[in-house]
Amino acid sequence: GYPEDPRTVMGPVIEAPSPKLRSGLTELGEDEAWLLEPKQLDDTGRVWSPGIRIGVKPGSTFHQTEYFGPVLGIIRANSLEEAVRIQNIVPYGLTAGIHSLDPKEVDFWLDNVEAGNLYVNRGITGAIVRRQPFGGWKKSVVGPTAKAGGPNYLFAFGSWAAQAAPEPPEGFELPAGIERLLEICQERLGDEGTRMLNRALANDEAVWATHFGAAVDVSQVGVERNVFRYRPGEVTLRISALTPLHEALRVLFAGLRTGATVHVSTSERLPEGLEELLMEGAAFGTKLASYIEESEMAFVERVRANPPQKLRLLSGNESVLYVQFNGDASIAIYGNPVTESGRVEMLPFVKEQAVSVTAHRFGAPDPRFLELAI
Repeated sequence: GYPEDPRTVMGPVIEAPSPKLRSGLTELGEDEAWLLEPKQLDDTGRVWSPGIRIGVKPGSTFHQTEYFGPVLGIIRANSLEEAVRIQNIVPYGLTAGIHSLDPKEVDFWLDNVEAGNLYVNRGITGAIVRRQPFGGWKKSVVGPTAKAGGPNYLFAFGSWAAQAAPEPPEGFELPAGIERLLEICQERLGDEGTRMLNRALANDEAVWATHFGAAVDVSQVGVERNVFRYRPGEVTLRISALTPLHEALRVLFAGLRTGATVHVSTSERLPEGLEELLMEGAAFGTKLASYIEESEMAFVERVRANPPQKLRLLSGNESVLYVQFNGDASIAIYGNPVTESGRVEMLPFVKEQAVSVTAHRFGAPDPRFLELAI
């Protein structure tokens, strides 16, 4: 019904259903059946009773389509592992939920489900600013944006200029494997490039310990846990011929520190021996996913045919690349100048995730979920 009637609990759709939504409300797929068939209730076409369909098959049209209407499809799975695979097949990843009183099941689900907002033993709508910052993965995110109501939201609205980070604290030791990599590059780096990388690496470690590597609950509601955390992403790093080596290494080390899947494309060969060590995981134990030397034109042609979701562009023209992708909003290009700030340079290499867990049963605190590692 319409909202002027106080008895209404299901409002109208925003406009008469498009062909896609009307199909979801009226047409069944192979082996599907209505558990509750939706009905059009007025002449405008905007008021529908809700529908529930059963027998939906993984990979079917209904499974893969966002209908934005009052219709629910139910898919049966034989195990939690199969259910998670089915859940992750869809090209979108905004919100996801699980209902289970088994902490091991919930732990498996939290480690494997692909969505930006995760909900445990509660509804999967009604995100609250700061408590559950809102934003998704895969096609549920637009460009280089960040979760609304989260700590990174304003990053997309500004620009960055390079500034020297604080000197490394006394006793700071380079992360494992980095010293050997810097030795290989010393001749091309020079003293100033080496000092810059030392400052940046120290800043990365500090930021990782307090921010990107930490799962935090800033709201501290108690019996509802609202944890904000990061997961490694997948990024293509494009290094142009104009990029100084210390800047290329600075961004590359930031990405590898997060554990991200990093693909490198460069116009000029890296110092001899460096590529092999990076492919072996010499920096932070994270192996470089791929490495290719190619011209600017070859790079553009290659990624235009198979666009990456995230691209960190060094010394390149960001607007020209957006033209190559026809303004595709599912592609995020980070083209800002290289900085020594870990807060700036690590951000493109991670995915944000908000986890909301009901940690009580009928008002009584539930230690199984109060103590669940997130």
